[in-house]
Amino acid sequence: MRIAVCPGSFDPVTNGHIDIFGRAADLFDEVIVATGLNPSKTRLFTPGERIDMLTEVCREFPNVRVAGFTGLLTAFCQEQGAVAIVKGLRAVSDYEYELQMAQMNSSLAEVETVFIPTSPEYSFLASSLVKEVAMFGGDVSGLVPDFVRERLITRLDERKRSGA
Repeated sequence: MRIAVCPGSFDPVTNGHIDIFGRAADLFDEVIVATGLNPSKTRLFTPGERIDMLTEVCREFPNVRVAGFTGLLTAFCQEQGAVAIVKGLRAVSDYEYELQMAQMNSSLAEVETVFIPTSPEYSFLASSLVKEVAMFGGDVSGLVPDFVRERLITRLDERKRSGA
């Protein structure tokens, strides 16, 4: 069985992420969508909330499961028996960063990185941009699933009320 890990913060999960999950599911026997802790990024949703949202959006893919992890991605891949890490690429700048990460990962473990170019309709889409647009009252319909949009708006409203 060929297992791949599709890692990310997914804060929140976007339609671009879901596109990559589905395309990876066509290439591998099993795909693990893994959300980890990255202290360099500010999170809007807790790890549990992100896992819940990911579980909901991945239901349509029978060979995709969701997991959380801490520590090195390569250690998680080894624990899961994964042969590949799947990363979506939106632009050349993504490639430059992800290539460096892929080379580091391959120096740490026997795991290949597979790059999947983002579908053109999602090439501009990033979780950080979705949060920013929503924060200023913009419409993010079509960028995230409806239930994710609702949770995003609710969370941003909670933060506004609390003064955060």
